[in-house]
Amino acid sequence: MSPTPTLLWLRRDLRLNDHPALSDAAKHGEVLPVYIHSPAPKNGRAMGAAQRWWLHQNLETLDQNLRQKGGNLVLRKGEPLAVLRDLIQETGAQRLVFTHAYDTATRAQDNKITQALTKDGIEVQAFGGHLLHEPWDILNKQGGPYRVYTPFAKACFEHPVTPPLPAPPTIPFPAKFPRSDKLSDWGLCPSKPDWAQQMAKEWEAGEDAVRRQLNTFIKNGLEHYHTERDRPDLDGVSRLSPYLALGVISPRQIWQAVQQTGRAYEKGPHTYLKELLWREFSYHQLYHQPDIMRHPIQPSFARFPWRISKRDLAAWQQGKTGYPIVDAGMRQLWRTGWIHNRVRMIVASFLVKDLRLSWQEGEAWFWDTLIDADPASNPASWQWVAGCGADAAPYFRIFNPTLQEKKYDPKGDYVRRYVPEWKGQGSTTYPAPLVDHTLARREALEALSLIKRQAD
Repeated sequence: MSPTPTLLWLRRDLRLNDHPALSDAAKHGEVLPVYIHSPAPKNGRAMGAAQRWWLHQNLETLDQNLRQKGGNLVLRKGEPLAVLRDLIQETGAQRLVFTHAYDTATRAQDNKITQALTKDGIEVQAFGGHLLHEPWDILNKQGGPYRVYTPFAKACFEHPVTPPLPAPPTIPFPAKFPRSDKLSDWGLCPSKPDWAQQMAKEWEAGEDAVRRQLNTFIKNGLEHYHTERDRPDLDGVSRLSPYLALGVISPRQIWQAVQQTGRAYEKGPHTYLKELLWREFSYHQLYHQPDIMRHPIQPSFARFPWRISKRDLAAWQQGKTGYPIVDAGMRQLWRTGWIHNRVRMIVASFLVKDLRLSWQEGEAWFWDTLIDADPASNPASWQWVAGCGADAAPYFRIFNPTLQEKKYDPKGDYVRRYVPEWKGQGSTTYPAPLVDHTLARREALEALSLIKRQAD
């Protein structure tokens, strides 16, 4: 056992269960868990406002869990390499462990830190745990990454998932901990106006909460997931994405829980596992296509003639488009920090196809307002809807928001929950439609034909 602690640098892995870096650190001796509140790495992006609130809640809960085991979470603010060097000097630590990141900016930062600390004589090791399979482990027959989801998913189903690790039964902590910042001093939560009040009523942070949520979903929702996942008026989805986004639960834990039902290849459970694999596919795209947050994977879409309209963008953001299902979704997003997956597709299609505003505008708004904002799933899903991703819905697939509402919210329960002023046609308090869908669809298809002609 090492007489000096191992620094456990936590990021989007705020849990004790199925945490390979933590398990390794605990085997080597004393463990010093640290979270660094730092600026975005060069060419990276800062966490959005809603997720900063969610981060605060989960850091608080993780610290409570660590205190129950005799330790605590060390919080420091600053540039990561400088903070880690300060902690090494203060504690005499000789090892640093952390979980892999997959975006280019964070990977570049991690490489820089690894090289610098290795030169200082510190042992540095990165571990998996954020994904089911590492991006370099699932490759096509040519040795390259999959560009289409269906064969990717097939390969993943054929590739065994490593069972999740239990939390270490005991975690050896140092007798004395270094100074820690006060979490409240970081300003992660909004002050005035406190727009997070409703989110606090919707979401409970921490590993105990996500375990209860997973168990409830498996008991009540998993069997019918394939038929109810598209119904925002029903409680038919898992609502685990906010916890996955910050690593409060790992995908391997969810995968194993579904497998242990003994019904993994029935329609409901199998459909749910494929949704987990969509997240996986998004991360593999992020790793192999590093610019997906900013640039279309299909280069021809860089020439797409997007409109620019601050008025229309604001109407979409505020849920005032005159299309009830779109407005309900955008208001749900603002109020709860989350939006039902079917409705995500509807509101995204409306922005890029009906309003013909760029998918990057929508992706940026989601990044700031979702507590489950994810560096891979968010841009990959927006590119899918926009028709410019690796495995994209064709651009000419344009959702009719009125028909979508009739099909997936047949009694209007979801719409009334978030748009109570909607009284049907002729409502005096609800805005008129921002655009005519039939005309907007025609103009969107004309714009698509324009970039096709340019490509030819």
